[in-house]
Amino acid sequence: MGLVRLELRRGDDDAAGSVALVTLDDPARRNTMSMQLVTDLVGIMDAIEGDPTVGAVVVTGAPPAFCAGADLGNLASQGESAAAGTSVQAGLRSIYEGFLRVARCPLPTLAAVNGAAVGAGMNLALACDVRIAGRAARFDTRFLDLGLHPGGGHTFMLERIGGPQLAAALVLFGQRLDGRAAVEHGLAWACVDDDDLLEEAVTLAMRAASAPRPLAARTKETLGRVGSLEAHDEAVEVELAAQLWSLGQPFFAERLAQLRNRLAARPADEAPS
Repeated sequence: MGLVRLELRRGDDDAAGSVALVTLDDPARRNTMSMQLVTDLVGIMDAIEGDPTVGAVVVTGAPPAFCAGADLGNLASQGESAAAGTSVQAGLRSIYEGFLRVARCPLPTLAAVNGAAVGAGMNLALACDVRIAGRAARFDTRFLDLGLHPGGGHTFMLERIGGPQLAAALVLFGQRLDGRAAVEHGLAWACVDDDDLLEEAVTLAMRAASAPRPLAARTKETLGRVGSLEAHDEAVEVELAAQLWSLGQPFFAERLAQLRNRLAARPADEAPS
């Protein structure tokens, strides 16, 4: 049996894409990123991207944790290799691959953080486009507590999401955020009751999955590109090329026709919404 589960959720609209609910499922070890779990996660992400019916992804952990970080046995073996002068880059990159595979996903991704997200587990949450936290969520970098430098782009993602002060507070000063504090500091979009977390996350993901899959992927790509631009005019050019592309796609014509049909069917005295 694998250490990651996949469930496809469909909404009421048959034309919309489904949501892939990805659950790290090694609760006895608090869903730590062992090499087996990473391998399973990569395989499931490959399957999701190969399924044209999937429009968005939700990542969560089997209670009681979201993901308690990298497997300490794996980290210890990498440390022993480093002390012996052996190259450990490949080993560390293998550990990174779990969250980096999620970060590379072209589909909208959402982390439903239901408990502790520690170290590499926090990287997994940061790798998603949006984070929703349960009341029991805990965001904890913990790298320095382990005598370990942050890795996997941790500082980059934290600074990009929350700014340099948040990154310094969490990484250098060891601050930890619960779900409500994560929202206050811009690290999470919303904090909800633990019992409602998955349904809230899937409902939000359904909204993303309702868009044509190629359009959502192209828009996500644009969001990634404009973050590194320095001028508004540059962003206008990036969006212009993408918008021209969308005007020529069949889904634009189909949705425009649907909108016109709905407007034509309205009573004349009904206000548009």
